[in-house]
Amino acid sequence: MTEENFLTHQFEASRDHLRAVAYRMLGSRAEVDDAVQEAWLRVSRYDMSDVANLRGWLTTVVARICLDMLRARKSRKEEPMGPHVPEPADETREREAEMADSVGAALLVVLETLQPAERLAFVLHDMFAVPFEEIAPIVGRSVDASRQLASRARRRVQGAAVPETDLSRQRGIVDAFLKASREGDFEGLLAMLDPDVVFRADDAAVRLGTLPEIRGADAVAQLYKGRARAARTALIDGEIGVAVILGGQLRIALRVIFNGDRIAAIDTIADAEQIAALKVEVL
Repeated sequence: MTEENFLTHQFEASRDHLRAVAYRMLGSRAEVDDAVQEAWLRVSRYDMSDVANLRGWLTTVVARICLDMLRARKSRKEEPMGPHVPEPADETREREAEMADSVGAALLVVLETLQPAERLAFVLHDMFAVPFEEIAPIVGRSVDASRQLASRARRRVQGAAVPETDLSRQRGIVDAFLKASREGDFEGLLAMLDPDVVFRADDAAVRLGTLPEIRGADAVAQLYKGRARAARTALIDGEIGVAVILGGQLRIALRVIFNGDRIAAIDTIADAEQIAALKVEVL
């Protein structure tokens, strides 16, 4: 069997699985076919000799495509595809109906309320047992931030809100951190940071002059000392974070991960496309 025939055989063997992933991500049978077809076009151009787990690799390819489709849908402010989606051809109707029944209409409605990255983290981890170490590079965030995405999505799916006491406490921590930053209070910054705190920046933030990663409370405190003039405490996709407003526009978003009463990680997002997909409310 040639390498091309082997790849075709393996892809067809995984097609139903890939369609199931795409359906839970997109909720649209028409878009599922587009996503899976695009996945085939992409993988057929790659050298697969170094891929140890082809099924897992195909899953991540489809997930990336679905994430791009969700973000494009959100940026166009389209309504999610719903009951008006054209019915599938007769020969596939039974299989499509089984796929829809396996998800459940009620769950699909809830999934439509999630942010694209939340939906991907929840679907891949909770429904298909993909580890967060593999999810993180797909959404462009740290493993801890990816875990937080899935946790937030899980609460929404289960109908549970983030406790107000937690949000209030976390807001106080971020408020104190930003105040110490503006005042150049190094000790005040250290008091808000976990000793092993990690600062991470996306490629767009790196281009603005920051390092891609900084570890340790001393180094992160030094980074923020005397800064944060344009930073404001904000809700970012329902979680406490920081919004940097310049010229009346959101330029940078900081996702903050907490360990008790201290900041354990800060993920900096400056990519315009990712920022446009965020739901941000300055407090």
